[in-house]
Amino acid sequence: MKMIGSKKNIVLALVFIVAALFAPAIITAEEAPAVAPALKIDTGDTAWMIVATALVMLMSIPGLALFYGGLAKRKDSLNTMAMTFVTFCMVSVLWVVYGYTFSFGTDLRGIIGGAEKLLLKGVGVNSISDLAKTIPEYLFIMYQLTFAAITVALASGAYIERMKFSAWVLFSILWMTVVYLPVAHWVWGGGFLAKLGALDFAGGTVVHVNAGIAALVGALVLGKRKEKAILPSNLTLVITGAGLLWFGWFGFNAGSALAANGLAGAAFINTNTATAVAALAWMFTEWLHSGKPTVLGLASGAVGGLVAITPAAGFVNISGAMIIGIAAGIIPFYAVAKLKPMLGYDDTLDAFGIHGIGGTIGALLTGVFADPSVNELGKGLLYGNPGQLWTQFIAVAATLVYSGVMTFVLFMIIKAVVGIRVDVEQEVTGLDESQHGEKAYNL
Repeated sequence: MKMIGSKKNIVLALVFIVAALFAPAIITAEEAPAVAPALKIDTGDTAWMIVATALVMLMSIPGLALFYGGLAKRKDSLNTMAMTFVTFCMVSVLWVVYGYTFSFGTDLRGIIGGAEKLLLKGVGVNSISDLAKTIPEYLFIMYQLTFAAITVALASGAYIERMKFSAWVLFSILWMTVVYLPVAHWVWGGGFLAKLGALDFAGGTVVHVNAGIAALVGALVLGKRKEKAILPSNLTLVITGAGLLWFGWFGFNAGSALAANGLAGAAFINTNTATAVAALAWMFTEWLHSGKPTVLGLASGAVGGLVAITPAAGFVNISGAMIIGIAAGIIPFYAVAKLKPMLGYDDTLDAFGIHGIGGTIGALLTGVFADPSVNELGKGLLYGNPGQLWTQFIAVAATLVYSGVMTFVLFMIIKAVVGIRVDVEQEVTGLDESQHGEKAYNL
């Protein structure tokens, strides 16, 4: 009996010793805050984002260049393409020098990013951004570069056939710096609109509202062309450019999920559906209005749909995408066919009518149709959050006011420094020859 009792005491002693040894660890584990898993580069996400980045570049050159170049007059088409081409080149350099850090660096009072990553200081091959947790930071930088480039280039559609090439080069540099970088930070870089809860999946405010209002203000400052009629030089190029834009836009919208996942799939199908619906809506509206369904109208409607679904692509369900597509096909058509003639501004290629109006439609309707079952970060009016629509309105208004005012200021500065408009003789001759000494068509 004594032996049994001794064994019990030994067992109890061992239990107490084990408990004493492991209790601190158990208590520490319970009390310690949960440690977030270390960020790790995912090869699948990286592969998809390399493709998406290349697709967005394709949107600028050759997509937008062909689309705008085909719409311009024969004597101005090369100059029009050159405006997009040179913009991509300049933004490619400026973005890595200072553009990235001022857009996505440490937030400074909700207005601009910090300067800690000038010339990509501190970024290495294995660096990961907090905003893109599974891909190399170099890839995230390159992806955002393509957005900055096409945003600047979009505004050129309102200025063609009369703006000095030197003025455009200077404007591109200044506008990217003074306008695009702050607005991108406000929405995507942790700035005040992000903190307010504004939803912009792939660039409704940052890209299209921003560039659209810049297009309108610049067109007003430049004044009307001497030959105001639009005489597209090559509708085949227009359709080719529109097709490339549609194709590249999958990188623009689906790529904004920043991963190869279900959200990217939702953005992909929403983008295609809204674009097809908008193209048809524009075509049938024009058919009823003028008696003929033009190929130019079909392409314009498609671009309008791409624009409007951009902020909503990763937030809405398929029904929401279709409604946005209908609105994007009808409202911009009347902005181009009725509003522009009524107000008399010369927005050459309807950059404001399609991008400014379409971007505003998409941004506001995101606040209506954002479905939390698609993306838990977005909950719109129809899903019990009417405040989201008000937040979207604030984001649109802030972008319109800031971009519009700063564009006007920049045009006044450029006008004083190098002038903004070619003389009458150069405009009549055409900007291909007067600005570049070349012709797009030699036959």
